Amino acid sequence: MKETAAKILRFISDFLAFMVLYNFIIPISLYVTVEMQKFLGSFFIGWDLDLYHEETNQKAQVNTSDLNEELGQVEYVFTDKTGTLTENEMQFQQCSINGVKYHEINGKLVPEGLIEDIPDGIRPGLAREEELFLKAVSLCHTVQINNDQADGICDNPWHTDSISSQLEYYASSPDEKALVEAACRIGVVFTGTDGESMEIKSLGRPERYKLLHVLEFDPCRRRMSVIVENSSGDKLLFTKGAESAVLPYSTRGEIEKTRIHVDEFALKGLRTLCVAYRKFTPEEYKEVDQRLHEAKTALQQREERLAEAFNFIEKDLDLLGATGVEDKLQDKVQETIEALRLAGIKVWVLTGDKHETAVSVSLSCGHFHRTMNILELVQHKSDSTCAEQLRQLARRIKEDHVIQHGLVVDGTSLSLALRQHEKLFMEVCRNCSAVLCCRMAPLQKAKVVRLIKTSPEKPITLAIGDGANDVSMIQEAHVGIGIMGKEGRQAVRNSDYAIARFKFLSKLLFAHGHLYYIRIATLVQYFFYKNVCFITPQFLYQFYCLFSQQTLYDSVYLTLYNICFTSLPVLMYSLFEQHVHPQVLQSKPALYRDISKNAHLGYKPFLYWTFLGFAHAFVFFYGSYLLMGEDTSLLGNGQMFGNWTFGTLVFTVMVITVTMKMALETHFWTWINHFVTWGSIAFYFVFSLFYGGIIWPFLHTQDMYFVFVQLLSSGSAWFAIIIIVVACLFLDVVKKVLFRHLHPTSTEKAQMYSRRVALSDECIALQPVSRATSQLSRISRKSEAIVRSVKVTEAAVEVESSYWKGRKDIDLDE
Repeated sequence: MKETAAKILRFISDFLAFMVLYNFIIPISLYVTVEMQKFLGSFFIGWDLDLYHEETNQKAQVNTSDLNEELGQVEYVFTDKTGTLTENEMQFQQCSINGVKYHEINGKLVPEGLIEDIPDGIRPGLAREEELFLKAVSLCHTVQINNDQADGICDNPWHTDSISSQLEYYASSPDEKALVEAACRIGVVFTGTDGESMEIKSLGRPERYKLLHVLEFDPCRRRMSVIVENSSGDKLLFTKGAESAVLPYSTRGEIEKTRIHVDEFALKGLRTLCVAYRKFTPEEYKEVDQRLHEAKTALQQREERLAEAFNFIEKDLDLLGATGVEDKLQDKVQETIEALRLAGIKVWVLTGDKHETAVSVSLSCGHFHRTMNILELVQHKSDSTCAEQLRQLARRIKEDHVIQHGLVVDGTSLSLALRQHEKLFMEVCRNCSAVLCCRMAPLQKAKVVRLIKTSPEKPITLAIGDGANDVSMIQEAHVGIGIMGKEGRQAVRNSDYAIARFKFLSKLLFAHGHLYYIRIATLVQYFFYKNVCFITPQFLYQFYCLFSQQTLYDSVYLTLYNICFTSLPVLMYSLFEQHVHPQVLQSKPALYRDISKNAHLGYKPFLYWTFLGFAHAFVFFYGSYLLMGEDTSLLGNGQMFGNWTFGTLVFTVMVITVTMKMALETHFWTWINHFVTWGSIAFYFVFSLFYGGIIWPFLHTQDMYFVFVQLLSSGSAWFAIIIIVVACLFLDVVKKVLFRHLHPTSTEKAQMYSRRVALSDECIALQPVSRATSQLSRISRKSEAIVRSVKVTEAAVEVESSYWKGRKDIDLDE
């Protein structure tokens, strides 16, 4: 029994001893290095001047540092339209009042088709319908104005331009601000509110309306309303919202004509809103007020009861008309979307706009091509019709598999498709180059992102938006990006990264994302490689010491290997490495495909690095072993190397080799890389001489005393170090050269191109000042010539477009 217990205890002690001895195979320091790399690396995004927007004085913002490498793996981009693809600077263009289309000319409301011939400074009167429409626009909003500005407003009704120049409106919705400013220019000026009443000036006549109730906008109703009381005591409800939320509840007015005008506005890419009103009788208003009071004071189900009350109030409306507001595209949106497509990234536009408006903007921004076959899944009310349409679309895609397809789906049809036909819908979407989802509620946006995110392929998704209605989508995606727009900072605060313009997305993904992924992939695999090199000789040594748990390296070397001797080169590599110039990465989006699907962190690259670690470890150990052999004296006095000298030789070769391996992987050298690479090797030698050259009184053994000095005093040891290091790295160099010349990848070709670009830049910099100045002047003259030719081309296009417009007007007259 005692012998059995002794064997068990011996087994336990041996197991624990070997576990302590080999625990270094798990790179604990990898976690620390990765966190440092992510944290420090995230600063480079904020420091990038290419991501700085000078007009708004905004730079890129990083809210989390854990997703830097995810920027290099994006496969789907979900983007909002308004404020993300567009400037969110609304300009009033057209309106429809009582079935007649109007446009604004010099602050005057002119019916379409009429030539504005009224002299400047003379303002015509407004018809009753026009004035009521403008009053509705001036009252139904949440716009704010400075009280100081409203005090000195001119009372002259014919100087509204000067009035509007004095006023500065503030609104959470740019649409509301644009409409209120347009009404101000035309003659109905909103002059302020004190919380209980609203004041306007209609052609100079001040009017005060008592504000009774505000029915706030929400994404489900898609409309907002105010209930006011005029000076006569009449209770009026003014409502504005999407045509799908206003026209069905309108019973009077030019409904069909307005519907046609709204569609025409949408085809021009304008954002549309319908405006209506309702006049309450005293009995009706009493019931309305009671319902609102009960809903607002309800302790349970308050949201549902408010929705019921709003639906009860916003009905039997008199339709006044509709508005068309233009929101111009941001700069370089089309180029950015095309670059994303070349990189293999699918772009989905998720917007709450009308179908026609969304399609028009998608065509203008390059999301849809003119040659693309656009499929539609819209205006379906039942599961059966939706399923049948999906099957027809799937058949069309199979029949026309050569042509690129784009899909348009609205919110109602999307809800039906996701209810019972999710797989069929995913099959159709997967075969479409671009997808446009219109009339989307915020939660529907998040559902679409979740649908793709949880698909069997498990792609990396990115969502980008600028408003509070995009927060759910941004939080649902793997990577969320907020646009620093004009709808507050909700999206920015809830995102992982924030940029000022959509065009910066290309630099963020193709340059920063690409480089971060390459850096972190090499960092992780290199750590496993150098730890395999570190522990394998220790394991091989056990065959020569009867598995006695004798360590090959000194305990100080065991501790400092990952902390001091080999940590800084890989950390600096992971911060500064640029295997391809960032400008080349951005100009060649197809390079992004080379790192997709986690190409550099798959099992093949990992197995290669692991095999390389074992191979180098065998060379370290057996190269040193063959050198020393048995009974071989390598010192001039005839003495032989001992156990610690052998371990120090292996350790020295290992430190030099793994550091030089990192140097071979480095393509972008800075003075910091040179300093830490060669400095690490020098530090190892200096530390070893210092550590082994002094008798340390606090150490219980002095095993390493004079060992390193004795090792370096042998010429054979120096020769062995050089031979083993060269033998380890020679095959790596040969492999790189052969593969680069015989089977170069697109990334390696880009590296050659980027070197030529860098050399050309250096040539200009190294030339004498006179030659460099003349060369740069020639470049500037060439660019000026290109700009002049572009301007001539633009002028020719304008002449041609005006010609065809005139021909179209003649044809219409005929």
